[in-house]
Amino acid sequence: MNQGRPVPVLVVSGFLGSGKTTLVRRLLADAQANGVRVAVVSNEFGELGIDAALLGTLDEDYVELRGGCVCCKLSDQLVDTLQMLRERADPDRIVVETSGVALPYDTQLNFWRDPVRTWIADDAAVVVVNAEQLRSGRDIEGTFEQQVTSADLLLLNQIDRVPEADWDSLEARLRELEPEAPILRAVHGEVDLELLFPPDPHELRARRRAAAAPASPHTHERFHAEEIAIPAGMQPDALRAQLEALGALRVKGFVELPEGLRAVQGVGSRIDIEPPQTQPPAELVGRLVVIRRV
Repeated sequence: MNQGRPVPVLVVSGFLGSGKTTLVRRLLADAQANGVRVAVVSNEFGELGIDAALLGTLDEDYVELRGGCVCCKLSDQLVDTLQMLRERADPDRIVVETSGVALPYDTQLNFWRDPVRTWIADDAAVVVVNAEQLRSGRDIEGTFEQQVTSADLLLLNQIDRVPEADWDSLEARLRELEPEAPILRAVHGEVDLELLFPPDPHELRARRRAAAAPASPHTHERFHAEEIAIPAGMQPDALRAQLEALGALRVKGFVELPEGLRAVQGVGSRIDIEPPQTQPPAELVGRLVVIRRV
């Protein structure tokens, strides 16, 4: 172990359902293939932890922080967790996946706190944007705009779900909010992962405000997370109708349908019900996290 060396930290942020967990899954797979040790801090706005099962990781390099956001309510826990991972896992890199309503810059301010400021080498924030959501214009005010304006790198994700003729105009809309951050286009988070850990992060961060700048004023009172139970054997059409009736911003979890185990991923009116990529713990099956605006 070489705990005297600095460790870069990547913040993966983005609004509810943008594809953050898919990107982190790719980061972990790439790291494993290349012998790079990556520790992950995953932040869940609700109390039920789903992302660990979606990622397929439950080892010492992974920590889940639930019931709030690491940019504010859980900021102390974030600092403690980073220090613990440094000492326990000795990672080459750390990835912090924020909740869908957290602000990346406010999260990064915690990296200037003791004791982590002594060993965090560089940090950058990639903000994942759901192209379909951006095109529809739904739920892209407030928190979404604050996330985009504090990005070091913007990932316009799920571009396969919108017409190619709209891609340039979507980038232009992001440019109105954030004129300087590079923009990458992706399908299911498939990008050159080395671009997320640039060789010269100082240049990437040159435009960022000073470390002493205050956190952005924001509130999460407009969002509410709850858990709903889904009985085994429910028909897919009935499940889809029930979820669509909720009018939720985000739905995720695992259910047992007549066809077998399924992962549920909902973003606005779009509900995807598909076989899971990993086997979740039995206690998570039949439970869905629902996040709504209040």
